[in-house]
Amino acid sequence: MTQPPPPPPDQPPNPYAQQPGYGYPQNSPQPGYGHPQQPPQPQPGYGYPQQPPAQNPYAQPPGYGYGYGYQGGQPGQPGQPGHPGPPGAPAPAPGGRNNAALLIVVAAVAAIALIVGGGIWYAKSHGGGDGKKDDTANSDGGGTGGQDANGGKNGKGTEKVPADTTSKVLFQVPLPTAKDTTVTAGSWLTDKVYAKSGIAQITGYAPDSGAKLWTIPLSGPVCRATGHVSADGRTAVVFQPRTPAKGTTAGCTQVAAIDLNTGRKLWTRTVKSGDVPLNFDNVTVAQQTVAVGGSSGGAAFDLASGTVRWQPKPGDSCYDAGYGGGAKLVAVRRCGSGDTGQLHIQTLDPVSGKVLSEYKMTSGIDYASVVSTDPLVVAADVNNSAGDGSGFSDVFSIDNRTGALRTRISTPGSSYAARCDGVYELEKCTGVVVGGDRMYLATEEHDGDGDGTRTNEIVAFDLATGEQTGQRADAGNDYTITPLRMDGPDVIAYKNAPYDKGAQIVSIDGGSFKETKLLENPATTAVKAVETSMSPEYAEVRYSQGRLYLSAEYAHAPGSSASAKEYLVTAFGAGG
Repeated sequence: MTQPPPPPPDQPPNPYAQQPGYGYPQNSPQPGYGHPQQPPQPQPGYGYPQQPPAQNPYAQPPGYGYGYGYQGGQPGQPGQPGHPGPPGAPAPAPGGRNNAALLIVVAAVAAIALIVGGGIWYAKSHGGGDGKKDDTANSDGGGTGGQDANGGKNGKGTEKVPADTTSKVLFQVPLPTAKDTTVTAGSWLTDKVYAKSGIAQITGYAPDSGAKLWTIPLSGPVCRATGHVSADGRTAVVFQPRTPAKGTTAGCTQVAAIDLNTGRKLWTRTVKSGDVPLNFDNVTVAQQTVAVGGSSGGAAFDLASGTVRWQPKPGDSCYDAGYGGGAKLVAVRRCGSGDTGQLHIQTLDPVSGKVLSEYKMTSGIDYASVVSTDPLVVAADVNNSAGDGSGFSDVFSIDNRTGALRTRISTPGSSYAARCDGVYELEKCTGVVVGGDRMYLATEEHDGDGDGTRTNEIVAFDLATGEQTGQRADAGNDYTITPLRMDGPDVIAYKNAPYDKGAQIVSIDGGSFKETKLLENPATTAVKAVETSMSPEYAEVRYSQGRLYLSAEYAHAPGSSASAKEYLVTAFGAGG
């Protein structure tokens, strides 16, 4: 099964470099901008490959970033860039947004204790369940966490069970043909519109019929898109300034805010050092702030007007690699270099950029992903110990108010199916959601109850103690369950199905963990092909009020896929 890509490669020179070529390769951009040459293909069975994928879509290549310039990669391709920093660079105290390009080398080792239960390996909280800090973490101790943006323990979910949960295909949008593999990431759902990135454009569709409501042209292909949408229906993307020649990139220098309900591009901005536009690797929205980050540092804009709130400053010895958004704004900040380098996880005032709290991760952890900003949960692959390139070996529960570590949870790749990018897209995690001061995590597949069957579960962890709560939602024989998002105190999950059944959307009660089916797709050959090529690990999945949208994150050149019919979007609706 051909998988989506490793992180994007070459970028323009860093204007804040401490030495020539600092942090970037000397080679010119390579074909495909680091993206796959073909999308995932349907596999036999019940929608997931029967063997581990040949290439992890979010994995760091072996040795990537753990040295001063990785030279590996795929045959015929150059190595990915390392990001060395000047020796002995000092780490500034918390304060404003200081941003220059430095990187850290992995040195920490995570101890993993496993216990067997329920037919799979379950992970015991690293450091026990007493809420004490991990002895390798730079923190002053425990704390209390907040509630999730969807209402937390005391909120109520909004999803209702349709009168008829059997779905039908509402509409399909053909996959556009590109000259080269091109990013089409970005899909959003509001009460008024389903919007989706295409090739150098974003289109709004009527949620039920798929009729085009509006189209926003862009100067070049999308590079990154956030899944966060403000209360008034606004979001943001990073895109290229023009459509590049085949095998090249024009850089990810353009930042735009989009009003999804009206179909208007509110503004477009760039950030320059001298005459050189800076590239950004990720984008998020927190309240009324758009924040973008990358190896040149972070910048932020007012969501409505595009007014700059902060931007990189030359000469700073730390930089904001990226941000997590939603209810709060969290920066992942890199300071120092070599074995003494360190990631700072900072909760910021989204208007001023002032640091409200800070947690310093163990020196040597190169990359971290923001799973949730409220409560604050960060995942990392400590010392590459996940063993599967998932970027997910340990989870850190952090107090937003004080910056203290509440608990650290060991989540080995052999036990759990979560994946995070961490290197570039700091919020791109699948198989894990957070709400009500709990973390809900998909387990890896294992043998089911019947001969030759496979299955998995969603299990819950208490973010105050780090211990499992004992709650477990079983997928069922030959089903695979993946959490998608919170709905108040409940979990909305996607269940990939065996060959003779359709995929399901279920709601898992946050208290009883009882599963309620909200939608079930037809088990036709055409629908199964769509489900297989757009499983949650490799595609964008959106569900709300009886409607399910599966969409592709990449388009490609003709002839680069064996699939006869491919779609950018397939929408399903209850009442089939």
